[in-house]
Amino acid sequence: MSLPQKLGYLVPQFPGQTHIFFWREIAALEAMGVAPVLFSTRRPPPGLIAHDWSQAAMARTTYLGEVSLRRALRVLPRLPWGELLREVGRDGTSVLKDVLICAAAGDALRDHCRREGVSHVHVHSCARGALIAAFARHLGGPGYSLTLHGPLSDYGRGQRYKWRHARFATVITRRLIAEMQAEQPADLPPMILRPMGVDTEYLRRDTPYEPVQPGAPLRVFACGRLNVVKGHQDLIEAVRQLRAAGHDVRLEIAGQDDAGGSGFRLVLEQLIRQHGLGEYVRLLGAIDAAAVKAKLLDAHVFALASWHEPLGVAYMEAIACGVPTIGTDAGGVPGLIDDGVEGLLVPPKAPAALAAALLRIAGDPQLAQRLSATGRARIERDYAARLGAEVIVDQMRKALTREGADTRPGPDPGPPGGH
Repeated sequence: MSLPQKLGYLVPQFPGQTHIFFWREIAALEAMGVAPVLFSTRRPPPGLIAHDWSQAAMARTTYLGEVSLRRALRVLPRLPWGELLREVGRDGTSVLKDVLICAAAGDALRDHCRREGVSHVHVHSCARGALIAAFARHLGGPGYSLTLHGPLSDYGRGQRYKWRHARFATVITRRLIAEMQAEQPADLPPMILRPMGVDTEYLRRDTPYEPVQPGAPLRVFACGRLNVVKGHQDLIEAVRQLRAAGHDVRLEIAGQDDAGGSGFRLVLEQLIRQHGLGEYVRLLGAIDAAAVKAKLLDAHVFALASWHEPLGVAYMEAIACGVPTIGTDAGGVPGLIDDGVEGLLVPPKAPAALAAALLRIAGDPQLAQRLSATGRARIERDYAARLGAEVIVDQMRKALTREGADTRPGPDPGPPGGH
């Protein structure tokens, strides 16, 4: 069977400030001869649109949340209420809220896929985006697949219905696969281990990494949403401790809070003022991919003190650029970083350990250069962006071959949706 030309690609609130991975995967799909048709739930807030490719991405994306109440009322009676009410009985009435929000969007996705000739939709979420795709399938649209990026508890209730009808799922760590098999073993499609990846051709050094020179400031860079679980406050405290001990350390943090600058950023700004670190710690806000790369290539160390990180594209980008990297031994990070091999690991919520790790890299140029080289080699081997695209296309082809058709209609095609 020939490879389908068009693949639906659904990412919630796209393009968000951490969505460079998706844009690179889209490019990898296009390089394979597949035409991704982009969908999202809603537009990102203006303060979080930072990438140089954001406008191009938004122009290509159909936003499914922009639908009418009239459409929802027409679609609701055609949903699989037997299955959905079992979800409500198991997980509570919050499932009903998701159903009401997603019903019309599922119908809209079905219609768009029919018009575009899309035979499969891949959803980079297990929250409402997955429910939208499941409803589209039920209403006569194409089959779908999922990517699980973190613990299932992060994606809300009513998961069994979404997973039961998926053609397949990619999961970014072995730990998450084990959790899924333990939580709902009877409702799982084929699951494939496939970590996220980065563009290793773009994220690379043209000149060798140079450790900090004796007496020069240690330049530390961090990149991640301004959220308490990212641990930026712990990194700021580590810098305070080092400066109090007489070490010249400078920190820059790229990223914005989910409120566009009026949320957790204010907490960090207060912390910086409180410790008199205004000259030494800078909050850069949301910056584009080119600026992130420039900051990485200029840094002596990348550090991200997340309390929990399923895997961490920010770590991958830093390691790909040959920057000695400090992470936390939490979540899926130890699967990416072997302590002392691709980077250094410290416990979460441990500023003193962070400070010690920063000093270790600053004081051992040979260690810094070894981490730079071995980390880069690991990313090239295991975390190139094209690998995820290859898995999606391969599994899609296998699913369509098993079904013997280019589409997988649901049980209730119904009339075409209107507005």
